[in-house]
Amino acid sequence: MSDDGARAVSVIGFIGSVFSPWYRWSGRRDPANHCCINVATYGPGGRFTMTDRGRAALRLSPGKFEVGPSSMRWDGARLIVEIDEISTPHLTRLRGRIVLTPSAITDVELPLTEDGAHVWRPFAPVAKIEVELDRPGWAWSGHGYLDANFGTRALEADFSHWCWGRFPTASGGALAFYDAEMRDGSRFDAAFAFGADGSARAVEAPPPVRFARSLWAVKRETRADPGFRPRQVMSMLEAPFYTRAVVETEIGGERLTGVHEALDLDRFRGPWLMPMLAMRVPRRAGWTFRPGAAPD
Repeated sequence: MSDDGARAVSVIGFIGSVFSPWYRWSGRRDPANHCCINVATYGPGGRFTMTDRGRAALRLSPGKFEVGPSSMRWDGARLIVEIDEISTPHLTRLRGRIVLTPSAITDVELPLTEDGAHVWRPFAPVAKIEVELDRPGWAWSGHGYLDANFGTRALEADFSHWCWGRFPTASGGALAFYDAEMRDGSRFDAAFAFGADGSARAVEAPPPVRFARSLWAVKRETRADPGFRPRQVMSMLEAPFYTRAVVETEIGGERLTGVHEALDLDRFRGPWLMPMLAMRVPRRAGWTFRPGAAPD
């Protein structure tokens, strides 16, 4: 999120592009053949890029993750993202660099299922971000976040719905909430307080509170003090099964503004959705890296 609250960006690197119809239609047998660096920018002139690429476009090394023309690399203190993608439906190129500098790295790794088939790894809940993209107004700095999710089963096999949120606090830390409805009817609920020094502790949080559904009527909830109803401050991503937004809530009497996501996996597993997604997620199976452009 930018310091002035007017713009935001999200970047997701996939090996096994979870939300790709091409990956699903393939039977999900070869994750490396469906990789992607998804970039979405929010605010004036916002763009969305998500190209499902084949195995030839994936190159991995200890310090670098490359998918076709875009990459992420770790220089020991920062995550540097180089972007060169085509946005949809605009069919315009988005180029630039995003640098995320964590204040510290946590040691938290949280299994989301009893058998560890899904794991959440919040590497850097507190970070600074610098954005320099080749579009007017898209050079800014702000507050950032870095995490990862790992899984050995399809999300919809174990989850029916989840909500997640990360909210920076006045103390310089952040609160994160993970609230999920499991496929077997049980719930998974987690609340963490993170410090700028990388410390982390599970905390007691107020109960989840429902707030306005998304434009596609995806239900949403997050934690909030009794009597306070969270509200959307800025729309980010709107899809029939998934919504991302900047949301304001109140925890322990403190007003907090952060990024919130809700995912309806009952909708996602419906076959009717896949042709719609194919319009926003093009497939490019082939790729050739330039000679001499070796990974770090």
